[in-house]
Amino acid sequence: MSLALRRRRTFEIWPGFVDALTSLIMVMIFVLLIFAIGQFVLSDTLAGKNRALDALDSKLAELAKTLSLAENDKRALDAKVAELSASLGQAGSERDALKSQRDAAASEAAKLTTDIAALAALKQQLEAQVADLSTQLDTSKQNLVKQTDLTVAATAQVELLNRQLAALNEQLDKIQAALDITNKDVKAKDAKIADLGKQLNIALTNRVGELERYRSEFFGKLRTALGERSDVRIVGDRFVVPTDILFDTAAADLAPEAQERLATLARTVKEVSAEIPSGIDWVLRIDGHTDRRPIHTAQFPSNWELSTARAVAIVKYLVAQGIPARRLSANGFGSFQPLDSSDTPDAWAKNRRIEIQLTNR
Repeated sequence: MSLALRRRRTFEIWPGFVDALTSLIMVMIFVLLIFAIGQFVLSDTLAGKNRALDALDSKLAELAKTLSLAENDKRALDAKVAELSASLGQAGSERDALKSQRDAAASEAAKLTTDIAALAALKQQLEAQVADLSTQLDTSKQNLVKQTDLTVAATAQVELLNRQLAALNEQLDKIQAALDITNKDVKAKDAKIADLGKQLNIALTNRVGELERYRSEFFGKLRTALGERSDVRIVGDRFVVPTDILFDTAAADLAPEAQERLATLARTVKEVSAEIPSGIDWVLRIDGHTDRRPIHTAQFPSNWELSTARAVAIVKYLVAQGIPARRLSANGFGSFQPLDSSDTPDAWAKNRRIEIQLTNR
């Protein structure tokens, strides 16, 4: 009885054990499946990252190649800039040498002109002596003709006068030859002076043309920096800025907004001046102008003082921003150089201005 009960209990436990084992196997299979899926997703993610890394490596290689080309271009540009600077320095030296030669030639020509004048005066004096001796000779001959007995003394005097006359004529011929040679030298010196002057003018014209290119670049950058304003314009070789956007009425103190605009101007000057060769002696002129209405205050007795104070205020601010003082010039013109001579508010507003000019010293 007991044995049968144990067998029945054994049979009852075995299906539960099988069910538990089956469940465990299914859980393990599920875990393995999840692990396989995760492995697949991880492998795919790693492959994508590898592809991205390969693309980045390719892009870095292209950037390195581009950087190498840019560095080569920069070195070529630096070499070209150095070559141009050397050429400009050599041109300046040649210009100075030509100027010295021209001055020396002019001095020598002036000296030759003085010598010509002295020789001409001597020639006139000798010609007067020749004429006087000729008159004396004619008189002596007439007297000798009248006399029937020609004395030895009279004959000797006639021969002496003839020798003196021949000597004077010979001296006149030498003076004339010397004058001809001197005139040829003067003409040659004049031609050389004209040629040196032409070369000097060409050198100066080339320098002005070079500065004109940088002036155009300066105006373009300055217009871009200040924005496309209708009241900011270029008149000839000057950049015209209304004083109303920089100063209050009857004042020469820079407002914070004006200082921001002038800071932009300072940056633009630095950018352009870095490109101008050292051989070009340039200066940035700041000219102040007012309208025709008079001013009488303790600080500004007239428009002269007001326009000058405004120009000086701008120059001091630019110096504070790092612009060399030797490259700046402040000038005040009051109301005596108007752009519009009309007596209207629009004309007054147009005449109240600051003119900025990049020019040779």
